[in-house]
Amino acid sequence: MTQIAGKDPIIFCDFDGTITTKDNIIGLMKHINPPGLETIKDDILAERISIRSGVGQMFKLIPVERKQEIIEFVLSQAEIRDGFSDFLTYVREKNISLKIVSGGIDFFVEPILKPFALLPDLYCNGSDFDGRTIQITWPHSCDEFCSNDCGCCKPSILRQYSDQEFYKIVIGDSITDLQAAKVADEVFACDSFLLEKCRELSLNHSSFTSFHQIIEKLDSKLEVHM
Repeated sequence: MTQIAGKDPIIFCDFDGTITTKDNIIGLMKHINPPGLETIKDDILAERISIRSGVGQMFKLIPVERKQEIIEFVLSQAEIRDGFSDFLTYVREKNISLKIVSGGIDFFVEPILKPFALLPDLYCNGSDFDGRTIQITWPHSCDEFCSNDCGCCKPSILRQYSDQEFYKIVIGDSITDLQAAKVADEVFACDSFLLEKCRELSLNHSSFTSFHQIIEKLDSKLEVHM
């Protein structure tokens, strides 16, 4: 049995901009470029509107007929970050629980992750194509302890696991990972936004560009208990 600080390690890893090198929502929105996009994006980044509200508004700009085009675009340009396959092998060999927590949408996240056999451990937003435009659904909304209207609420997911039993590790890059980082035991950040916020808040964190760096850091911390 492997532990960190006397607890079972559990990893909550972001998808867009973390497992992939680029944010797929931003990429596909630039590709489609619907009218009104820039205002919504700026409001999200400035925290004038919630992530849930902003993402929902952005996809409402897109007709449902463009679903297949979006899937094909994301699959064609998605690049997996260096070391991710080795990272999966490592956590499976060490029997470390890994959850994928994504602010992305099921209809394009799942096709990318399917080859890695990660779908049973995926938390992400859902989608509804019954109307004229794409509607986003929220199966992992905020619990009673979160008022940030996150969409896929990462801190709420973390709180499903006992603080006494689990050493919680967050891997991420952006504003969608900030609230989870605040309740984690340790954070790995691969983008300047999350890094700067971790420094400002004095969170226990490290920077990385490759998943090999995370493997090295974890390996130095793991305690083996017989």
